Amino acid sequence: MHITITGHHLEVTQSLKDYVQEKMQKLERHFDQVTSIDVILSVEKQRHKAEATIPVNGNKIFANAEDQDMYAAIDALLDKLDRQIIKRKEKTTDHHRNEGSPKKAQM
Repeated sequence: MHITITGHHLEVTQSLKDYVQEKMQKLERHFDQVTSIDVILSVEKQRHKAEATIPVNGNKIFANAEDQDMYAAIDALLDKLDRQIIKRKEKTTDHHRNEGSPKKAQM
C-alpha cells in the first residue's frame, strides 16, 4: 500500500509519518483493495486536522477529523475510515450474495 503524507502549515516529522503508516496499515485487514491513501495533516490556530482520501473501484472514500492533538485527530480519522471501509465491503458482498440464489416460488 502506498501512503502519501503531506502537511499544511505543519512540518511532518518522522514520528508522525511512522504513526500514520502504522495506523493506516490496519485498514488492509478489512479491505484488500486499498492500494493507496492520501493523508493531509494541517494546523489552523489550535485545531489539528487530519484528512484522508482512498480511491476504491473508481470511487473515493474521504474522511476528516479535528482535535486539539494531532495524534488524537489521526486516531479519529482512522475510526471514520474503518467504519466507511467496512460499510463499503458489506455493501459489495451483500449485493453479490443475492445474484446466484434461486428465486422464491410464486404462489
